[in-house]
Amino acid sequence: MKALLIVTAAAETATGLALAAVPALLIALLLGGALDTPAALIVARMTGAALISLGVACWLARNDTASRAARGLVGALLFYNAAAVALLAYAGAGLRLNGILLWPVVVFHFVMAGWCVRIAMDTKGETQ
Repeated sequence: MKALLIVTAAAETATGLALAAVPALLIALLLGGALDTPAALIVARMTGAALISLGVACWLARNDTASRAARGLVGALLFYNAAAVALLAYAGAGLRLNGILLWPVVVFHFVMAGWCVRIAMDTKGETQ
């Protein structure tokens, strides 16, 4: 679990910082689209702040992997990664959005979701 939390902390904090600092560039690379309105820029930057928060939570929990809170965090990460796969795959396959990073990011979140499932299954007996 510690490695999962560290990898998530690094990846999501970096993504969040990019969204907060240069949202138009990241969206162009990810979806091949533009952020055309001030409202879209604000939503992208708020998303960046949320990802930084997720990264901070993972970093702070990395040494407390035996706690119920850390196991809850893995459950939240599973939902987040599964939702990211579904939404980004729909963006690519359904909406035909396509940036250079789209499919590598879909694969990354798919692998991360699988990692979360494995950890959840490994720690299932510890919750009882």
